Amino acid sequence: MRHHLAVVGLLVASPAVGQTGDPGYRVGVVSESGDVATWLRPSGNSLAVDRVVPVGIKPSDIDGPHNIVAAPDRKSYYITIAHGTPFGSLWKLDAAGDSLLGRAQVELFPTTIGLTPDGQFAFVANSDFHGDHPRANVVSVVHTPTMNKITDIPACDMPHGVKVNHAGTRVYVSCMHSDEILQLDVATFGIARRVRAGAGHQTATTGPAHHGPSAPAASAGGTECSPTFVSVSPDDKRLYVACNNGNSLQVWDAATLTQIKEIPLGKGAYNVEPSPDGKLIVVTNKKDQSVSLVDAAGLKEIARIPTSKKVVHGVAFSPDNRLAYISCESIGADPGSVDVIDLAARKLVASIPVPGQPTGITVLRSAATSTRR
Repeated sequence: MRHHLAVVGLLVASPAVGQTGDPGYRVGVVSESGDVATWLRPSGNSLAVDRVVPVGIKPSDIDGPHNIVAAPDRKSYYITIAHGTPFGSLWKLDAAGDSLLGRAQVELFPTTIGLTPDGQFAFVANSDFHGDHPRANVVSVVHTPTMNKITDIPACDMPHGVKVNHAGTRVYVSCMHSDEILQLDVATFGIARRVRAGAGHQTATTGPAHHGPSAPAASAGGTECSPTFVSVSPDDKRLYVACNNGNSLQVWDAATLTQIKEIPLGKGAYNVEPSPDGKLIVVTNKKDQSVSLVDAAGLKEIARIPTSKKVVHGVAFSPDNRLAYISCESIGADPGSVDVIDLAARKLVASIPVPGQPTGITVLRSAATSTRR
């Protein structure tokens, strides 16, 4: 057991499961510097630690779990592990007991995970934060029932966000350094279209070196977007792109891949997710200590809510659309947190400390949570 797990263990109280009023879901967050996944139990607006799951394969080093996603059938969940021998990996764990069900080697520093609605395929963006750039990084495709990697798709310079549409036909990838949005077809695992989100990172190439057709010029002009995350509206008609350098949210028409609007937000817009009912778009402002709420119909920012910690990362929603759960990263000895935002009241209502650099966050709905050990 790693020494840093002792710190995390201080948070672990008696399991809250088995009590009355179980909400039927858990909030999971991975700690990139702690090599753990922490599962939190909601109770009203508050959160309590349910359990802590160690991950990683090198006891003497930090393996760096970065993203966590619940499977569509709610029976498992997936975590990207940044470091390995020699590359990163995608882990599949059992939702009922947290046992390892399978592990697939991917590429250099895997970040986000996009799952098809049928649960058959995982698309993993490999960002390679520490390698030489410019270069064409790959998106790995994993067959999840067997956890075998099918292929690596040469994509762009530093793909970071990846999201499958609700129809299960298209995959969208946001590329930080080459300032692009890619559309992949699930049927062929090929790149169908690419467009520019901005002028491009100063170290990135802008031509056909991306192993595909060159992207058209961005409709937003000559500024750099540096898109970190991309998400899809519940009706699959729009894409939402967070511009980390542009400090904005871009809204795109998914059918034509043309930009509809760019909305100024807080500094360092980072993660973006629409609420389950599609009425709100929540964007974490990583360098602004805030979360932006954007009205999906009017396409305007309606609130900017301060968070408990400075470096804001991920967002997930309660199944009833009432709450947003926000992961905030650690700074030095100060632990990170998961903040709870009441979307109707538009305010922070609770926060729980989570050490070890919490990053990726998800919500897992499962009947097993009410009877877990």
